[in-house]
Amino acid sequence: MKKFSTNKFVIKIFILLQILFLVVFLLAIKFLPESQGYLGKGLGELVDQPLVYSRANFDGFHYLKIARDGYGYLQQAFFPFYPRLIKFFQSFLGSYLVSGILISNLSFFLALFFLAKLLVLEGAKEAVVKKTIFFISFFPTSFYFLSAYTESLFLFLLVLSFYLAKKEKWFWAGLVGGLVSFTRIVGIFVFPALVLKYLNQNGYTLKKIIKPNRLKNLLFICFSCWGLVTYCLMLKKTTGDFLYFVHAQPQFGAQRTVGKIILLYQVFWRYLKMIFTVDPSNIIYFNVWLEFGTAILFLALFLVCLTKFKIPLFYLVFSFLAFILPTLTGTFLSLPRFVLVLFPVFWIMGKVAVKFRRLGIIYSILSALLLIVCAALFLRGYWVA
Repeated sequence: MKKFSTNKFVIKIFILLQILFLVVFLLAIKFLPESQGYLGKGLGELVDQPLVYSRANFDGFHYLKIARDGYGYLQQAFFPFYPRLIKFFQSFLGSYLVSGILISNLSFFLALFFLAKLLVLEGAKEAVVKKTIFFISFFPTSFYFLSAYTESLFLFLLVLSFYLAKKEKWFWAGLVGGLVSFTRIVGIFVFPALVLKYLNQNGYTLKKIIKPNRLKNLLFICFSCWGLVTYCLMLKKTTGDFLYFVHAQPQFGAQRTVGKIILLYQVFWRYLKMIFTVDPSNIIYFNVWLEFGTAILFLALFLVCLTKFKIPLFYLVFSFLAFILPTLTGTFLSLPRFVLVLFPVFWIMGKVAVKFRRLGIIYSILSALLLIVCAALFLRGYWVA
């Protein structure tokens, strides 16, 4: 694959998504009333610029509030790296809102750039690379990549860590991996994935693994845990609870159960009951189907990966652990947003689309249409994922 062609494609996709986002915004403000309880302009910045403040609704507002005022009541559910970056760049930009959105957009572009490079290193065909980039960019909830949320930053750091590991730069891979676990809880699953990747690159041969000049690489991989460990120590000092980011979830209104593990089949059963009991005219009904459909789609892709369209095990391990963890709390709430960072699954999707071209076209159209609907709802203050 020509390196230039891949970079050019990434630029085109990034610009196309920005244009689509702008068009959807213009249509949304014309045809959709603004939701009551809108948080986007609650920070008091650029309140006359709805194109800007609309990107910081719901969780985005909390990230900006933490950056400006520090952690408030129950906001410990949000990890600190993104708010700290916002605060740092705000000192140059003069706006927390602009800082958050700029970080997200820049991170998303870099994520796509390094994702293309990583897939090329892994031997993916050009058609598969392009499909993967397209699918992750035009997933129904990909508007979060352009908003004041952690998805872009997390994806960029995640891809960069794996890219550095592929280059066998283990010190930097572990260090960046630590930033991943300082951004979101599922970032900790970079650790087992990097361990597996290291073992794989050494042919799972004990003699190679324990060589003195290589053994230090396992220590570097352990650096990928420093982000979570640091945050836990911060919480112990400020709240007296190492795991307060977990224990705050139910009180925060996230509809999650943290006192016990809810198995996957139980969550599916809960959603089947909601499909038959929730009022179809309520926006909640749309979200139920979106969350339920996302769970089925990604589980199907995991199964496909195990049977035919294979990818390296370490990518699959990270993706499955990051997918399954939030479901153990008894809900698929926010799952359509959480899966955005599971780039290995989009890689599988790209492989399937290249093999079954007609299926890929149908999915692309459906995904783009759902993206338009979901983005319009989000921009007007309605909860989506």
